[in-house]
Amino acid sequence: MAEQQSAFFTYKGKPLVRKGDTIYYGSMGDDYVVMLNVQSHTKEGDLDLADNVTVQLMHTDTTINPMDIVVKKAEKKGLYQALDIASIWLERALEGGE
Repeated sequence: MAEQQSAFFTYKGKPLVRKGDTIYYGSMGDDYVVMLNVQSHTKEGDLDLADNVTVQLMHTDTTINPMDIVVKKAEKKGLYQALDIASIWLERALEGGE
């Protein structure tokens, strides 16, 4: 029988979902998810690379006051650094350490 393919790209075992300049990292079924928002791009040959990225650790609970949904926020230079801090924050938050 053929192996079923994942519906999303993953990074360190967690799903990555992109819409335009916004990337969500983590599962909406978990207590937390990270939103990465690309603020600016740089051109490297034919490639359009993410330059400044905003990283936000957020609650997924819809009963929480919208003003309290964002738990942590940071600005990073480049997508790799942003995903690196996102994976650390998400792992700690899901373990209960926020």
